[in-house]
Amino acid sequence: MIFVDTSAIYAILDGTDDNHARASATWLKLLESGDPLVTTNYVAIECCALAQRRLGLKAVRAIQDHVLPIMAFRWIDESIHAMAMNVLLASNRTKLSLVDCTSFLVMKQMELRTAFAFDRHFEQEGLLFPD
Repeated sequence: MIFVDTSAIYAILDGTDDNHARASATWLKLLESGDPLVTTNYVAIECCALAQRRLGLKAVRAIQDHVLPIMAFRWIDESIHAMAMNVLLASNRTKLSLVDCTSFLVMKQMELRTAFAFDRHFEQEGLLFPD
């Protein structure tokens, strides 16, 4: 099972993104492999907000119709949210996001080590990029 982050989804959608070619190739490989993909509702919200602001509603529709239906969802509940908020505040890092903290906690709970992400925070957490 592979965790999918906002940074990967956005890179697939935005042809001008520096990671677009790599993201698109990896996405196709992941779809062909049949490896289960998982994300969170927080990632979905962040993706839609970012895509709407930068690319418009057509991109949000593409996320809704073609990307999210392929993935399993882990819903962030009150307990994970509270833990992630504590991690974020304890980290004292202004560039680390609450969404990233929730993703790391979900990945830890699910014992996942592979993330489709271009966000350097995933690498700093020791998470692997899919081959």
